[in-house]
Amino acid sequence: MKRLLSCTASDFAGMCPQTLKTAIQASAGRTVASECIVAMEPLVPGLTNAEVAAAFGADMILLNLYDVLNPSIRGLPESADGPLQTLKRLIGRPVGINLEPVGEGVALEAIDRLPAGRLATAETFAAAEAQGADYICLTGNPGTGVTNDAILGAIRLCKQHFTGLIIAGKMHGAGVAEETFDLEAFAAFAEAGADIILMPAPGTVPGVSEEACRVAVRQVQQTGALALSAIGTSQESADRDTVREIAMASKRAGFDIQHIGDGASGGVADPENILALSVAIRGKRHTVFRMAQSVLR
Repeated sequence: MKRLLSCTASDFAGMCPQTLKTAIQASAGRTVASECIVAMEPLVPGLTNAEVAAAFGADMILLNLYDVLNPSIRGLPESADGPLQTLKRLIGRPVGINLEPVGEGVALEAIDRLPAGRLATAETFAAAEAQGADYICLTGNPGTGVTNDAILGAIRLCKQHFTGLIIAGKMHGAGVAEETFDLEAFAAFAEAGADIILMPAPGTVPGVSEEACRVAVRQVQQTGALALSAIGTSQESADRDTVREIAMASKRAGFDIQHIGDGASGGVADPENILALSVAIRGKRHTVFRMAQSVLR
Protein backbone atom coordinates (compact mmCIF):
# COMPACT_ATOMS: atom_id res chain seq x y z
CA MET A 1 0.00 0.00 0.00
CA LYS A 2 1.33 3.45 -0.99
CA ARG A 3 0.21 7.02 -0.64
CA LEU A 4 -0.89 8.38 -3.98
CA LEU A 5 1.73 11.12 -3.91
CA SER A 6 4.40 8.36 -3.75
CA CYS A 7 2.94 6.21 -6.55
CA THR A 8 4.49 5.59 -9.96
CA ALA A 9 2.89 4.71 -13.28
CA SER A 10 3.22 0.98 -12.60
CA ASP A 11 1.52 1.43 -9.23
CA PHE A 12 -1.42 3.20 -10.86
CA ALA A 13 -1.68 0.54 -13.57
CA GLY A 14 -2.16 -2.17 -10.96
CA MET A 15 -4.65 -0.37 -8.75
CA CYS A 16 -8.22 -1.43 -8.17
CA PRO A 17 -10.73 1.35 -7.35
CA GLN A 18 -10.58 0.78 -3.59
CA THR A 19 -6.78 0.85 -3.60
CA LEU A 20 -6.85 4.16 -5.48
CA LYS A 21 -9.30 5.60 -2.96
CA THR A 22 -7.14 4.45 -0.04
CA ALA A 23 -4.01 5.87 -1.68
CA ILE A 24 -5.74 9.25 -1.97
CA GLN A 25 -6.88 9.12 1.64
CA ALA A 26 -3.37 8.22 2.80
CA SER A 27 -1.93 11.28 1.07
CA ALA A 28 -3.50 13.56 3.71
CA GLY A 29 -4.94 16.25 1.46
CA ARG A 30 -2.05 16.36 -1.00
CA THR A 31 -3.70 15.10 -4.19
CA VAL A 32 -4.10 17.35 -7.25
CA ALA A 33 -6.73 16.70 -9.92
CA SER A 34 -6.65 18.70 -13.15
CA GLU A 35 -9.64 18.95 -15.48
CA CYS A 36 -8.95 19.21 -19.23
CA ILE A 37 -11.19 19.86 -22.21
CA VAL A 38 -10.60 17.25 -24.93
CA ALA A 39 -12.80 18.65 -27.72
CA MET A 40 -10.84 21.80 -28.61
CA GLU A 41 -7.40 22.63 -29.94
CA PRO A 42 -5.00 21.96 -27.04
CA LEU A 43 -3.01 24.68 -25.30
CA VAL A 44 0.23 23.34 -26.80
CA PRO A 45 0.11 21.99 -30.38
CA GLY A 46 1.28 18.41 -30.62
CA LEU A 47 0.31 17.56 -27.03
CA THR A 48 -2.92 16.80 -25.23
CA ASN A 49 -4.00 19.10 -22.42
CA ALA A 50 -3.76 16.11 -20.11
CA GLU A 51 -0.05 15.71 -20.87
CA VAL A 52 0.53 19.38 -20.05
CA ALA A 53 -1.38 19.10 -16.75
CA ALA A 54 0.51 15.94 -15.81
CA ALA A 55 3.84 17.58 -16.59
CA PHE A 56 3.03 20.42 -14.19
CA GLY A 57 2.20 18.15 -11.26
CA ALA A 58 -1.36 16.82 -11.58
CA ASP A 59 -1.87 13.38 -10.00
CA MET A 60 -5.30 12.73 -11.51
CA ILE A 61 -6.76 13.83 -14.84
CA LEU A 62 -10.45 14.53 -15.43
CA LEU A 63 -11.56 14.76 -19.06
CA ASN A 64 -14.31 17.26 -19.88
CA LEU A 65 -16.52 17.19 -23.01
CA TYR A 66 -15.41 13.61 -23.66
CA ASP A 67 -18.10 11.82 -25.67
CA VAL A 68 -17.93 8.14 -24.69
CA LEU A 69 -20.08 7.12 -27.67
CA ASN A 70 -17.81 8.96 -30.12
CA PRO A 71 -14.51 8.94 -28.23
CA SER A 72 -11.84 11.42 -29.27
CA ILE A 73 -9.11 13.42 -27.53
CA ARG A 74 -7.59 16.32 -29.46
CA GLY A 75 -3.81 16.17 -29.70
CA LEU A 76 -3.64 12.41 -29.28
CA PRO A 77 -2.03 10.15 -31.91
CA GLU A 78 -4.27 7.48 -33.39
CA SER A 79 -4.07 4.11 -31.65
CA ALA A 80 -5.84 0.79 -31.87
CA ASP A 81 -6.17 0.89 -28.07
CA GLY A 82 -8.64 3.78 -28.21
CA PRO A 83 -8.09 7.32 -26.90
CA LEU A 84 -8.64 6.73 -23.19
CA GLN A 85 -6.24 3.80 -22.89
CA THR A 86 -3.69 5.56 -25.10
CA LEU A 87 -3.77 8.65 -22.90
CA LYS A 88 -3.40 6.58 -19.73
CA ARG A 89 -0.34 4.89 -21.22
CA LEU A 90 1.23 8.22 -22.20
CA ILE A 91 0.81 9.99 -18.86
CA GLY A 92 0.84 7.10 -16.36
CA ARG A 93 -1.86 8.67 -14.15
CA PRO A 94 -5.45 7.75 -13.26
CA VAL A 95 -7.87 9.22 -15.82
CA GLY A 96 -11.60 9.79 -15.47
CA ILE A 97 -14.39 11.51 -17.37
CA ASN A 98 -17.30 13.86 -16.73
CA LEU A 99 -20.82 12.64 -17.43
CA GLU A 100 -23.75 15.00 -16.90
CA PRO A 101 -27.03 14.13 -15.13
CA VAL A 102 -29.45 16.62 -16.67
CA GLY A 103 -32.58 17.19 -14.58
CA GLU A 104 -35.57 19.45 -14.29
CA GLY A 105 -35.06 22.77 -12.55
CA VAL A 106 -35.75 26.49 -12.88
CA ALA A 107 -33.37 27.68 -15.58
CA LEU A 108 -31.28 30.79 -14.98
CA GLU A 109 -29.78 30.80 -18.47
CA ALA A 110 -30.18 29.10 -21.83
CA ILE A 111 -29.75 25.36 -21.38
CA ASP A 112 -27.48 23.50 -23.79
CA ARG A 113 -28.63 20.31 -25.47
CA LEU A 114 -25.93 17.71 -24.85
CA PRO A 115 -24.96 14.82 -27.11
CA ALA A 116 -25.95 11.37 -25.87
CA GLY A 117 -22.32 10.45 -25.22
CA ARG A 118 -21.96 13.11 -22.53
CA LEU A 119 -25.14 12.34 -20.61
CA ALA A 120 -25.18 10.19 -17.47
CA THR A 121 -27.02 7.06 -18.66
CA ALA A 122 -26.67 3.30 -18.39
CA GLU A 123 -25.24 3.26 -21.91
CA THR A 124 -22.53 5.82 -21.20
CA PHE A 125 -21.62 4.25 -17.86
CA ALA A 126 -21.11 0.90 -19.60
CA ALA A 127 -19.06 2.56 -22.34
CA ALA A 128 -16.84 4.28 -19.75
CA GLU A 129 -16.30 0.91 -18.08
CA ALA A 130 -15.35 -0.73 -21.37
CA GLN A 131 -12.93 2.07 -22.27
CA GLY A 132 -11.07 1.83 -18.96
CA ALA A 133 -12.07 5.02 -17.14
CA ASP A 134 -10.76 4.98 -13.58
CA TYR A 135 -13.56 7.21 -12.32
CA ILE A 136 -16.67 9.00 -13.46
CA CYS A 137 -17.48 12.50 -12.25
CA LEU A 138 -21.21 13.23 -12.14
CA THR A 139 -21.33 17.01 -12.45
CA GLY A 140 -22.50 19.77 -14.75
CA ASN A 141 -20.87 22.23 -17.11
CA PRO A 142 -22.28 25.77 -17.29
CA GLY A 143 -25.76 25.93 -18.79
CA THR A 144 -26.37 22.18 -18.89
CA GLY A 145 -29.30 21.96 -16.48
CA VAL A 146 -27.68 19.43 -14.15
CA THR A 147 -29.45 19.22 -10.78
CA ASN A 148 -28.66 17.64 -7.42
CA ASP A 149 -31.69 15.35 -7.70
CA ALA A 150 -30.48 14.12 -11.09
CA ILE A 151 -26.99 13.54 -9.70
CA LEU A 152 -28.46 11.43 -6.89
CA GLY A 153 -30.35 9.22 -9.35
CA ALA A 154 -27.28 8.95 -11.57
CA ILE A 155 -25.13 7.70 -8.66
CA ARG A 156 -27.52 4.81 -8.08
CA LEU A 157 -27.62 3.96 -11.78
CA CYS A 158 -23.86 4.27 -12.17
CA LYS A 159 -23.29 1.75 -9.38
CA GLN A 160 -25.08 -0.84 -11.51
CA HIS A 161 -22.93 -0.38 -14.63
CA PHE A 162 -19.53 0.97 -13.54
CA THR A 163 -16.95 -0.50 -11.15
CA GLY A 164 -14.59 2.49 -10.88
CA LEU A 165 -14.78 5.36 -8.42
CA ILE A 166 -17.74 7.75 -8.53
CA ILE A 167 -17.26 11.47 -7.92
CA ALA A 168 -20.47 13.48 -7.50
CA GLY A 169 -21.39 17.12 -6.95
CA LYS A 170 -21.66 20.55 -8.55
CA MET A 171 -18.89 23.12 -8.96
CA HIS A 172 -21.40 25.90 -9.70
CA GLY A 173 -25.08 26.27 -10.57
CA ALA A 174 -24.88 24.61 -14.01
CA GLY A 175 -27.63 26.93 -15.21
CA VAL A 176 -30.38 26.12 -12.68
CA ALA A 177 -31.69 27.89 -9.60
CA GLU A 178 -30.78 25.62 -6.69
CA GLU A 179 -28.33 25.57 -3.82
CA THR A 180 -24.93 24.43 -5.06
CA PHE A 181 -23.45 23.98 -1.58
CA ASP A 182 -26.07 21.69 -0.03
CA LEU A 183 -25.19 19.62 3.05
CA GLU A 184 -28.25 17.41 2.65
CA ALA A 185 -27.32 16.69 -0.97
CA PHE A 186 -23.73 15.83 0.00
CA ALA A 187 -24.99 13.36 2.62
CA ALA A 188 -27.43 11.82 0.15
CA PHE A 189 -24.70 11.41 -2.48
CA ALA A 190 -22.49 9.56 0.00
CA GLU A 191 -25.36 7.37 1.19
CA ALA A 192 -26.20 6.46 -2.42
CA GLY A 193 -22.66 5.18 -2.93
CA ALA A 194 -20.53 8.04 -4.26
CA ASP A 195 -16.89 7.52 -3.29
CA ILE A 196 -15.87 11.17 -3.53
CA ILE A 197 -18.12 14.16 -2.91
CA LEU A 198 -17.34 17.23 -4.97
CA MET A 199 -18.09 20.70 -3.66
CA PRO A 200 -16.98 24.23 -4.58
CA ALA A 201 -13.68 25.29 -3.06
CA PRO A 202 -13.79 28.15 -0.54
CA GLY A 203 -14.06 31.47 -2.33
CA THR A 204 -15.11 30.08 -5.71
CA VAL A 205 -18.89 30.35 -5.32
CA PRO A 206 -20.51 33.27 -3.47
CA GLY A 207 -21.07 32.47 0.21
CA VAL A 208 -18.92 29.31 0.28
CA SER A 209 -16.54 29.93 3.16
CA GLU A 210 -13.68 27.92 4.57
CA GLU A 211 -15.69 27.23 7.72
CA ALA A 212 -18.71 25.98 5.75
CA CYS A 213 -16.42 23.66 3.80
CA ARG A 214 -14.80 22.39 6.99
CA VAL A 215 -18.20 21.35 8.37
CA ALA A 216 -19.24 19.72 5.08
CA VAL A 217 -15.94 17.87 4.66
CA ARG A 218 -16.11 16.44 8.17
CA GLN A 219 -19.68 15.25 7.54
CA VAL A 220 -18.71 13.60 4.26
CA GLN A 221 -15.60 11.91 5.63
CA GLN A 222 -17.53 10.46 8.56
CA THR A 223 -19.55 8.44 6.01
CA GLY A 224 -16.38 6.91 4.55
CA ALA A 225 -16.43 9.06 1.42
CA LEU A 226 -13.65 11.45 0.41
CA ALA A 227 -14.07 15.17 -0.29
CA LEU A 228 -12.91 17.09 -3.36
CA SER A 229 -12.67 20.88 -3.57
CA ALA A 230 -13.34 22.22 -7.07
CA ILE A 231 -12.06 25.38 -8.70
CA GLY A 232 -14.61 25.44 -11.49
CA THR A 233 -15.40 29.15 -11.84
CA SER A 234 -12.59 30.20 -14.21
CA GLN A 235 -10.41 31.14 -11.25
CA GLU A 236 -8.05 28.51 -12.63
CA SER A 237 -6.91 31.40 -14.85
CA ALA A 238 -6.57 33.89 -11.96
CA ASP A 239 -3.23 35.09 -10.62
CA ARG A 240 -1.12 32.56 -8.74
CA ASP A 241 -1.63 34.26 -5.37
CA THR A 242 -5.39 33.72 -5.68
CA VAL A 243 -4.90 30.05 -6.56
CA ARG A 244 -2.58 29.60 -3.57
CA GLU A 245 -5.11 31.29 -1.29
CA ILE A 246 -7.89 28.94 -2.44
CA ALA A 247 -5.54 25.96 -2.13
CA MET A 248 -4.57 26.73 1.46
CA ALA A 249 -8.18 27.43 2.47
CA SER A 250 -9.14 24.04 1.02
CA LYS A 251 -6.27 22.36 2.83
CA ARG A 252 -7.31 23.89 6.14
CA ALA A 253 -10.91 22.78 5.49
CA GLY A 254 -9.68 19.18 5.24
CA PHE A 255 -10.29 18.22 1.60
CA ASP A 256 -8.69 15.02 0.34
CA ILE A 257 -8.37 16.14 -3.30
CA GLN A 258 -7.94 19.60 -4.78
CA HIS A 259 -9.33 20.02 -8.29
CA ILE A 260 -8.39 22.79 -10.71
CA GLY A 261 -10.66 23.31 -13.68
CA ASP A 262 -10.35 23.91 -17.41
CA GLY A 263 -11.80 27.42 -17.71
CA ALA A 264 -8.69 29.03 -19.13
CA SER A 265 -7.16 29.53 -22.57
CA GLY A 266 -6.73 26.24 -24.40
CA GLY A 267 -9.06 24.17 -22.22
CA VAL A 268 -6.72 23.55 -19.28
CA ALA A 269 -5.75 25.60 -16.24
CA ASP A 270 -2.79 27.91 -16.57
CA PRO A 271 0.00 25.32 -16.13
CA GLU A 272 1.81 27.56 -13.68
CA ASN A 273 -1.35 27.65 -11.56
CA ILE A 274 -1.39 23.84 -11.43
CA LEU A 275 2.21 24.06 -10.28
CA ALA A 276 1.41 26.78 -7.72
CA LEU A 277 -1.47 24.75 -6.27
CA SER A 278 0.72 21.65 -6.02
CA VAL A 279 3.61 23.45 -4.33
CA ALA A 280 1.23 25.17 -1.90
CA ILE A 281 -0.39 21.99 -0.59
CA ARG A 282 2.57 19.58 -0.65
CA GLY A 283 5.83 21.48 -1.25
CA LYS A 284 8.47 21.28 -3.95
CA ARG A 285 9.76 17.81 -3.06
CA HIS A 286 6.54 15.97 -3.83
CA THR A 287 5.74 18.29 -6.73
CA VAL A 288 9.06 17.62 -8.45
CA PHE A 289 8.65 13.90 -7.82
CA ARG A 290 5.36 13.96 -9.72
CA MET A 291 6.58 16.27 -12.49
CA ALA A 292 9.87 14.51 -13.22
CA GLN A 293 8.74 10.91 -12.92
CA SER A 294 9.07 8.69 -15.98
CA VAL A 295 6.02 6.70 -17.11
CA LEU A 296 8.37 3.71 -17.43
CA ARG A 297 8.80 3.45 -13.65
